[in-house]
Amino acid sequence: MDPERLKGKNILITGAARGMGAANAEAFAAQGANVCLGDLDLDAAQEMANRINAAGNGRAIAVRMDVTKRADNAAAVAATVEAFGSINVGLFNAGLNKPRFFMDIDEDNWDLIMDVNTKAMWLGMQETARQMIAQGKDGGPYKLINVGSIASRKPLIDVTVYCTSKYGCLALTHCGALALAEHNITVNGYAPGVVVTPLWEQLDKDLVDIGFKDREGQAYEDIVRDALQIKRVSYPDDITGTASFLASKDSDYMTGQMIHIDGGWCIQ
Repeated sequence: MDPERLKGKNILITGAARGMGAANAEAFAAQGANVCLGDLDLDAAQEMANRINAAGNGRAIAVRMDVTKRADNAAAVAATVEAFGSINVGLFNAGLNKPRFFMDIDEDNWDLIMDVNTKAMWLGMQETARQMIAQGKDGGPYKLINVGSIASRKPLIDVTVYCTSKYGCLALTHCGALALAEHNITVNGYAPGVVVTPLWEQLDKDLVDIGFKDREGQAYEDIVRDALQIKRVSYPDDITGTASFLASKDSDYMTGQMIHIDGGWCIQ
């Protein structure tokens, strides 16, 4: 890992206390970036920031943020700028899932998932882009990175609302790329499949609760057997290379792209 690949990059990451967000925060800092870890769980985010600072490459701060609130997104951007002088990259990673079959979806389920996965991404993109535009074109290219999903491309019977939210992430990536190119801002994303994180561990339990799977662990086994060309689930470290590429100058000529990191699921 090049300790200077992301030197000089000041990066805001949402949902950064654990899982893929935390792994990316560590990886970015190890490559010289300064990172602001935004999360509803401030204690966990601060613990991760302390770990990054102790490693001694890039710097880290933690902020408490409810990603569904515009004011919290604006405050996280402001905290990044106050700590590091500017913002170069926004990684919109916060997300959740709560499976329901189509006819069991209610308004609470719909609103929760759509607010966290899609509305929050739109708010984060807007507030981060607002600051980037104020910094001027010459400071770019700036990067907005959206975390999609295999569900951005493939319909799944047990997670209709999640699929809807992640198709929305794809639309925000495409539309944001069109809208923000004139400001020297690129918008790209990546779409994981099965990543062993707290989100997936809870989803594994929830799939049993709704009767879609008979036992915990079956979802992993069935997907590996039937859907993945690379016959294993993935881990956060499988994601950080692509995220680092999108945050670096190596992706300066890309915009409007969603890269699948799914073990070949999307071609099944």
